[in-house]
Amino acid sequence: QVQIVESGGGLVQAGGSLRLSCTASALAFGDYSMGWFRQAPGKEREGIACISWSGASTYYEDHVKGRFAISRDNAKNRLYLQMNALKPDDTAVYYCAASRNWINRNAMPTTIDHWGQGTQVTVSS
Repeated sequence: QVQIVESGGGLVQAGGSLRLSCTASALAFGDYSMGWFRQAPGKEREGIACISWSGASTYYEDHVKGRFAISRDNAKNRLYLQMNALKPDDTAVYYCAASRNWINRNAMPTTIDHWGQGTQVTVSS
C-alpha cells in the first residue's frame, strides 16, 4: 500500500525558514511528478509547487515564487520544500502529492494519484 508521509512542519516566526520533507513508500517514486499543496483554515486546498520525475522541470505559484524551492532525491524516495521568508499567510497544512500525469508544465497537475496526510506549518507575526 502506497504511503506518503510529510515531516518538518512546525511553528516559526515571520521571516523565518522551514524545510518540509516527504517520504514515499511502496511507490515507484521516479515514475511520478511530485507536488506540494496547502490548505489554510476555511480555504480550499491550493497547489504551490511541482517538480517533474527527473527534477528537470519545476513550477511555482506566483505567491511562493522566489521564496520556496522544491527538490527531490529519487534514490531516497524523498521530496523537499525549502520555505524561506515565511509570512503569516503561509500558515496552512501542507500536503505532498504524487501525479503520473503532469502535462501542462505551466500549472499544477490536475490529477493526483496519491496524497500524504499533511503537516502543519504555522507562521506567527
